[in-house]
Amino acid sequence: MGFFIRALHNHIGELHAQQFSRHSSSNSFIVYRGQGLSGMDFDELVKTPGGLLSFNNFLSTSLDREVSLIFADSNQSDPNLIGILFEITINPSASTTAFANIRDVSYFKGEDEILFSMHSIFRIGTIKQIDGNDRLWQVELTLTSDNDPELLALTEQMRKEIYPHLDGWNRLGMLLIQLGQLDKAQEVYNTLLGQSTNDREKATIYNGLGSVKTAQGEYKDAVAYYQQINNILQKILSPTDADLTISYKDNGSVYTNMEYYSSGPSSHQKTLKIKQKTDSSIHLDLAANYNNIGLVYEHMGDYSNALSFYKTALEIKQKILPSDHRDLTATYNNIGSAYSNMGNYSKALSYYEKDLEICKNTLPSNHPNLSTSYNNIGMAYYNLKDYSKALSYLQKALEIFKKSRPSNHPHLANSYNNIGLAYSNMNDDSEALIYYQKALEICQKRLPTTHPYFVNLYNNIGLAYYNMRDYLKALSYYQKALEIGEKTFPSNHHHLATSYKNIGLVHDNMGNCLKALSSHQKALEIRQKTLPADHSDLATFYNNIGGTYSNMGDYSNALSFHQKALDIRQKALPSDHPDFANSYNNIGSVYFNMSDYSNALLYHRKALEVFQKSLPSDHCDLATSYNNVGLVYFNIGDYSNALLSHQKALKIWQEVLPSNHPDLAKCYNNIGSVYFEMNDCLEALSFLKKGLNIKQETLSSNHSDLAQCYNKIGSVYDNLGDYSNALSWYQKSLNVEQKNLPLNHHDLATSYNNIGLAYFNMGKYSEALSSLQKALEIEQKNLPSNHPDLAQCYYKIGSVYDDMNDYLNALSFHQKALEIWEKAPPSNYLYLVTSYNNMSLVYFKIDDYLNAVSFSERALTILENSLPENHPNVLSVRRNLKYFKTKL
Repeated sequence: MGFFIRALHNHIGELHAQQFSRHSSSNSFIVYRGQGLSGMDFDELVKTPGGLLSFNNFLSTSLDREVSLIFADSNQSDPNLIGILFEITINPSASTTAFANIRDVSYFKGEDEILFSMHSIFRIGTIKQIDGNDRLWQVELTLTSDNDPELLALTEQMRKEIYPHLDGWNRLGMLLIQLGQLDKAQEVYNTLLGQSTNDREKATIYNGLGSVKTAQGEYKDAVAYYQQINNILQKILSPTDADLTISYKDNGSVYTNMEYYSSGPSSHQKTLKIKQKTDSSIHLDLAANYNNIGLVYEHMGDYSNALSFYKTALEIKQKILPSDHRDLTATYNNIGSAYSNMGNYSKALSYYEKDLEICKNTLPSNHPNLSTSYNNIGMAYYNLKDYSKALSYLQKALEIFKKSRPSNHPHLANSYNNIGLAYSNMNDDSEALIYYQKALEICQKRLPTTHPYFVNLYNNIGLAYYNMRDYLKALSYYQKALEIGEKTFPSNHHHLATSYKNIGLVHDNMGNCLKALSSHQKALEIRQKTLPADHSDLATFYNNIGGTYSNMGDYSNALSFHQKALDIRQKALPSDHPDFANSYNNIGSVYFNMSDYSNALLYHRKALEVFQKSLPSDHCDLATSYNNVGLVYFNIGDYSNALLSHQKALKIWQEVLPSNHPDLAKCYNNIGSVYFEMNDCLEALSFLKKGLNIKQETLSSNHSDLAQCYNKIGSVYDNLGDYSNALSWYQKSLNVEQKNLPLNHHDLATSYNNIGLAYFNMGKYSEALSSLQKALEIEQKNLPSNHPDLAQCYYKIGSVYDDMNDYLNALSFHQKALEIWEKAPPSNYLYLVTSYNNMSLVYFKIDDYLNAVSFSERALTILENSLPENHPNVLSVRRNLKYFKTKL
């Protein structure tokens, strides 16, 4: 075929010389061509008036406009094509482009056909509709002059870019790689390798094969080829020969892709030293080396150094290249990546968009570099929490990856992984797991089992299971991620911090507070080594530690760490950033746990205000905020506002979540709890059982979340006086918890407590005492000695002893409860009153009237300072005190 093309080109040249050698500039003429263009190609043509157009084939035209118009018009029958009539002006004296009238040698005798050789170049002129038809257009073209300055500049730039140091076939191979046609490139290089007998030629061919393998993600094969180049060049060149930089640079890039970071910097730094010695002027290869060193620093988690090298590379390129040159895209991408890793997502997005703009203007629509651009922009939107936009760009990236890469290419795994992240943050973790599994299948086939990418992937799978409340599976994947990370990354790498953070969160939810605290502190220590003190990412780690302290009942430390997180965000983020709401919610939750409901409501309302300003009205975080406000109202006894808040949360969740989503179950449970407190036990049971149905549908039969549902339903039956049913549900709860939780977990204490109270109400005091003492033993192991929950345990056991007429033991336990409440904040005054009242009643029963009067007076003093004079509690204690005094 090549011989035929050359012969045809030569024949056109000969005819051209015969027909047009004597033409002057006054002999311009017009030819026509009718054809169809796809809508996409036509749009690109319209965007480039005054630009250059090249046809990549022999171009047949006619001197007869009507014949060409018929061809153009015929394309309207195809809805995917637009009819184009090209009107081409030719000045034979201004151009040496080969074209000729082939009427005498054509198969179609008598037609005035002008045939242009391949790759003739034209200047685009006016584009207009024909007869007002929007599917039939005339496009004016002019054959370019040999002296066209723009064409000359473009030709010179292309000569510089298309590997001028290489011969024809090697140059073709590199061009095929740039076009993403990797299999064809590999075929060219393998053919050359089979014909080569010269070591230096082989080095060039190995470099091409290494580039193919790198693009295919076959990094081990790529390293093998580059090492063969090293072996050859080190034998035939001096240590400072510039040709060695090719091998060192490519070796370093592959090591970076394989994430063998200790090897990467060494190779790139060797390249840089040689280039600095041998290049006296600014050179693109120098920019490439700065770029590659930046890549290694970025993978090592040293983002400030990475950014510095990337910007140096960009400065060099901007001095040499035009502003829309394709070689700028890689550096824009890398700078965007560094900013992203430093938490500056808006700046990252701006650089990614610069990259995409150039790629769209210079690359075919299915080129793999475009998929990288879409992927990066998608992840920037992901980090900015705009998940629907993120998913749109990530899916565009995936479509191109599927067309341009093998089905098991590592980049395809990355694309699946990123789409999984978007779905996970849109609360569709089951869909996320499908994409994570696709990514995992590719990685398990293509990567060694300790490859660092598994760290990221296992963490993401763990997070999906974590969101689905399957904590054992989540912990398993997080630990896999940590094990690989510890073998692969430096001790201060952010991936290790992420693994420790994730493990800490699972332990938090499994009630292992000490393990959780240890993991969170390790995560914080790692990030403090690599981030500035006011970096927004640190706020997350402070928040996690604060959450663990809150779970441990250490509210002072919890507030301290949440406040640190808030302080950082106030310095680093705009005032309406959603992360503020996260801090406000966390501080509100601590005050909630301290029973300081006024402060809790204050902070949860602040969070709600931020979300209302920064999020769409149907965003799940807004529903969570309504839920938190509802819980505070619930605990201050404002059940109508509690119900209203929970119903707002339910409305959002019903609109955006699947009907069996765990958050819907949580909301049904909260509404059920409100109805329970409003003494509407039938409505309470209805909502609680809706919540239970979702959990039974989506969770295993012994899942820990079911235990909470069983407990709440048991409480409703308890309130209805149906203690037998209550006891049955409490036992179900205990059975599930015993299968899932450590022996000293707080939730087990709650179940033992509820069972004990059910037995107490049934008059089964020995069974009640046994269960309540089990609850106490667990709480004493988990909580500080002055924790309010311990006071509640002492109070309940004291009450059982009281009903058993064992007054000495009753006094002993009531005294222990009292000692805790006397040190508690004033907001807990009702518990203190209850303790004084219990003590007075027991002393009265053992005829110690002086102590009975003393404790009763203490209770009355607090109540009179806190409640209206005619409040039932005040009247009751006053009545008891009056009676006790009659016994003195």
